[in-house]
Amino acid sequence: MNGFDVSNSAVPLDEIHRGGPPRDGIPALTDPEFIGAGGAHGLRDDDRVLGVFRNGVAKAYPLGIMNYHEVVNDLFGAEPIAVTYCPLCFTGIAFQAGQPDGSRRTFGVSGLLYNSDVLLYDRETESLWSQIAARAIAGPRRGETLAMVPLANTTWEAWHAEHPDTRVLSRDTDYARNYDRDPYAAYAEDEALMFPVRFRMQAMHPKTPVLGVRIGDHARAYPFAEFPETGRHRVEDTLGGEVITLDVDADAQTGRVFDSRGEELTSLIAFWFAWFAFHPETERYTGDPPAVPIEDGV
Repeated sequence: MNGFDVSNSAVPLDEIHRGGPPRDGIPALTDPEFIGAGGAHGLRDDDRVLGVFRNGVAKAYPLGIMNYHEVVNDLFGAEPIAVTYCPLCFTGIAFQAGQPDGSRRTFGVSGLLYNSDVLLYDRETESLWSQIAARAIAGPRRGETLAMVPLANTTWEAWHAEHPDTRVLSRDTDYARNYDRDPYAAYAEDEALMFPVRFRMQAMHPKTPVLGVRIGDHARAYPFAEFPETGRHRVEDTLGGEVITLDVDADAQTGRVFDSRGEELTSLIAFWFAWFAFHPETERYTGDPPAVPIEDGV
């Protein structure tokens, strides 16, 4: 399928779909050029970016660019990190890409989808990896998992305010793409999905953005529609017996999750349908416990 050996697939083959482009038809970027924030003249305050702060380095990956590439094989200092984005699911996820022997794992875009989510492939073994599940579903690495690192799916204004020295992925990618055009703008508003998913729930518009949290076997989706429309708010909650704190920025439609020690947990902003497809057992936040306003400067 698209040139990949899926004979040992962990998921039914009829649930893997060709997305249209062939393998590498959506070209991943490896060690691309970055520019300073002052040179990012094409970014507007409300443009969305994926932000990663790692090893003292802050980088922003505009969705206008990620829409056309979906994977950036990058380095934060000496640490390999793969930054990935699926426009169909609105999911940005960063993974550790170093291997135990010290080598670097790099990823490409397979052109295949599972639950409407991009299937990545590693160039070393050509195993297929589910982005949201962070697990290899076919190939020599089947069953292996990837370690996620915290990533912000937020606005340029919010990321730049928090990280004024951030580097920004350059549009100078050597590919002829119109990064000002969003090919998924209409899709995000439409209730229809382009590809089948195993599990669906009609409780909300399928493309309602949610902040998803998973601890062990417990999952909960926090729809942004359940929070006040503006300002920053905090929710103190428990999940899987663990105390968690959500800091939500309603203006930027983003949020972060912390454990009882104040350590940031990996979380995921996604369309509701995508979160539910991979977490059919999920709970859904409906406003209890209530969100409490966060004072400026806190």
